[in-house]
Amino acid sequence: MIKVLVIDDSALIRQLLTRILDSDPGIQVVGTAPDPYVARDKIKKLNPDVLTLDVEMPRMDGVTFLRNLMRLRPMPVVMVSTLTDAGADVTLRALELGAVDYVSKPKINVQDELQAYADEIISKVKAAARARVRGIDAATPPRNALSAAAPAASGRAHFKTTDMIIAIGASTGGTEAIKDVLCQLPPSTPGIVITQHIPAAFSKPFSERLNANSAMTVTQAEHGQQILPGHAYVAPGDRHLEVVRDGARFVCRLLDSEPVNRHKPSVEVMFNSVARNVGRNALCVLLTGMGDDGADAMGEMKRAGAPTIAQDEASSVVWGMPGEAVKRGHADEVLPLHSIAERILHHVARRG
Repeated sequence: MIKVLVIDDSALIRQLLTRILDSDPGIQVVGTAPDPYVARDKIKKLNPDVLTLDVEMPRMDGVTFLRNLMRLRPMPVVMVSTLTDAGADVTLRALELGAVDYVSKPKINVQDELQAYADEIISKVKAAARARVRGIDAATPPRNALSAAAPAASGRAHFKTTDMIIAIGASTGGTEAIKDVLCQLPPSTPGIVITQHIPAAFSKPFSERLNANSAMTVTQAEHGQQILPGHAYVAPGDRHLEVVRDGARFVCRLLDSEPVNRHKPSVEVMFNSVARNVGRNALCVLLTGMGDDGADAMGEMKRAGAPTIAQDEASSVVWGMPGEAVKRGHADEVLPLHSIAERILHHVARRG
């Protein structure tokens, strides 16, 4: 039984989340709290397995509380955030500090809309209970600080045609995993396409955070945009991203079609397009994430001749997507997160 503590300043949200989570036989809401000060005492008393934590609360905001929690008593946390630019920025900061995942809080028709998210909330709480949580200490670098390992960004401008495409897919835990990989790549790296399961309101702020932390130029992908060396392109949160050939160039194609594997954007869609249109000149990387999106398409990339890399279980927040790819025999290499950038550069050098 997964014990959950719900922390939210809205009595209605506390009531709705409790009702949704208690509807699952594997979850028990052991308590609720209107603010972090009450939550702190209830954590000690109730010893929950997972917290749901509101981003915006009186007396102490959710991110400040999360920072203290991850320093003193690391545990799985699912953030509850509004789908706004401000909510996106704060939620991405929470993921940076160690929150496992997040769910969106509707701004209108709260009761009806939150009930529609019941399956998502339940699945994310269950995944959080199994997740690997990392604590932080006082030495955690400030937001938007370039990694010491990242080369200087002065050489960002590259305009020649890329002849290699690196495709990266991720879900739960992926916002930080992708950042860790990109921070170690130089601006001479071939063009990268990225699909991260993320809401539409979050994908542009996410790409901006990556851009601030990487020597590469990172943007949200646009339809028809040429894929250039030294650049990375993040799928918008409400569109599938494909890679297609336009003469000698590779370009981004955005599709407003149905979700695939329950996701839009879907890693499966992106990987399949890269397998078809880039083939052996591609490199496939599947990082931490819940579910199996992208696992079968990694097999398509492998059959097309592209090297395939899956993040290992020990370094993944949730070993769902990469784990499924490994179980199905589609991963050529299974590596810890800290080794993936180096291996990418090894394959780039081999392609010459």
